[in-house]
Amino acid sequence: MSEVTKILLPEDRIPTSWYNVIPDLPGPMAPVIHPGTLQPVTPDDLLPLFPMGLIEQEVSSERWIKIPEQVLDIYRLWRPSPLFRARRLEKVLGTPAKIYYKYEGVSPAGSHKPNTAVPQAYYNKLAGTKRIASETGAGQWGSSIALACQMFGLECTVYMVKVSFNQKPYRKSMMQLWGANVIPSPSDQTDAGRAILEQHPDSNGSLGIAISEAVEDAVTHENTRYALGSVLNHVCLHQSVIGLEAKEQLALVGDYPDVVIGCHGGGSNFAGLAFPFVADKAAGKEVRLLAAEPQSCPTLTKGVYEFDYGDTAKMAPISRMYTLGHDFMPPGIHAGGLRYHGAAPLVSQLLDAGVIEAQAFGQTGCFEAAVQFTRAEGIIPAPESSHAIRAAVVEALKAKEEGRERTILFNLSGHGHVDMAAYDAYFSGALEDYSYPAEAIRESLAALPKIG
Repeated sequence: MSEVTKILLPEDRIPTSWYNVIPDLPGPMAPVIHPGTLQPVTPDDLLPLFPMGLIEQEVSSERWIKIPEQVLDIYRLWRPSPLFRARRLEKVLGTPAKIYYKYEGVSPAGSHKPNTAVPQAYYNKLAGTKRIASETGAGQWGSSIALACQMFGLECTVYMVKVSFNQKPYRKSMMQLWGANVIPSPSDQTDAGRAILEQHPDSNGSLGIAISEAVEDAVTHENTRYALGSVLNHVCLHQSVIGLEAKEQLALVGDYPDVVIGCHGGGSNFAGLAFPFVADKAAGKEVRLLAAEPQSCPTLTKGVYEFDYGDTAKMAPISRMYTLGHDFMPPGIHAGGLRYHGAAPLVSQLLDAGVIEAQAFGQTGCFEAAVQFTRAEGIIPAPESSHAIRAAVVEALKAKEEGRERTILFNLSGHGHVDMAAYDAYFSGALEDYSYPAEAIRESLAALPKIG
C-alpha cells in the first residue's frame, strides 16, 4: 500500500446543490434583530447590505439550493478538491487511527473562502452592484473576495485588521494583485474607524472593527454592497460543498468518520465540512463534530449564548450566538482569521443543543502540530488550519492510548505559503501563548444589548 492516498472525484461529480442545515436544526432559529429598532429584521432591512438573491438564501428553509451554472464554471477551476489519507502522519504518531484531511488550499486564493466569495460576487453582479466593501482578518477572505470581484468585473475595497496588515504583507499584495483597494483597520476613512483611533491611537484592530468600517462604507456609498466571509447562514450554505465532497470521497474507499474537525473563528470552514454530517447525525448516525478554536479568543468554549452585535460600532444586525462581547479586543495571534468575538448563529445553536462540541488550543501547541504535519505530509498549513491539525493529533493519540481504531477527518482549510513570518516566530521562540483574557471578556460582555 502506498504511503499517501489521494482520493479524487471526477469533475462531473462536483456538487450541483448546496446543503442547507436549517431544516435539520434541533428547533427553530432565533430571530435576527435590527440594531436600530431592536425589532426582528425584514428582507427590506437587509437590502442596503446584500442583494436579494443572498437574502433569500439567508432565510431559506429549503434543504437543497441549486448552484448557478456560472458559479459551477468557476468552481471547476479547483473543485472537487482532494481528500488525502495522512499515512505518514499516522506512522509518526504511531496511532491505529486513520487520519484524512480535505485540502482546500488548492483554490486560486489558497483557502476555502472562494467557495462563498464566488457566489456572493455572482449574486451582487446580477443585482447591479458596482463595488463590494468587505473586511478581512488574516487576509484569506480578503484575497478571495478580491479574486471573485475581479472575475465578475466588480470594484473591491477591503478593510484589513491592522495587526494582520502588518504581519501578513503578502496577503495584502494578493488582494492588490486582484485589483482590490486594501485599507488597514481601524482607519481614518470611516466614522467607525476614526472613533476607535481617537480612543486607541495604537489599536491593532479587530474583525469587529473592520466589519463596522466595511458596513459603514457599503451603506454610505451608492451601488456598493457588503460581503462577509463567515458567520452568516448563506456563507455556511456555500461552504457545504466541502463536506458533501468529503462524504462521497470517503464512501469511495469504504470509510466514514468517527470525528469531523474544523478550526473555528466565525464558523465558515467548520460548517462547510461538518454541516453535511449534521444531516447524518439527525438521521441517527453516530459521528462527533468538533470545532477547534484558539485559547486567546475562546468564543465557543468561554463565550455566552446571547444576542449580540456582529461588529464593534453596533451597525451590523444583532444575532443570538456564542459571543465574547462585540467590543472584545483579542490578542494579536498569528491565526488572524480566528480572532472574531462571535460565532455563526447556526454553529451556536448546534453547540447549545449538544449536536457539536468545541475545544480551545494554545498557539504554540498548534504550531508544533503544524510543523509535525508539514514534515510528515509536505503541505504547509495556514495558522488557522493548525488548530484543526492539533485537534486531530490529540484524537489520534487518544486512539493510540486506548488501543483502538478510529477514523478522523479534518479540514485543511488553506495553505501557509504567505505565513512564513509566523513560522519564523515559532522557530525563534518568539511565539507566545496568550492566556484566556477573563477580565477583558467580562468587561465586554457587560455591554451586550438588552433583547427581550
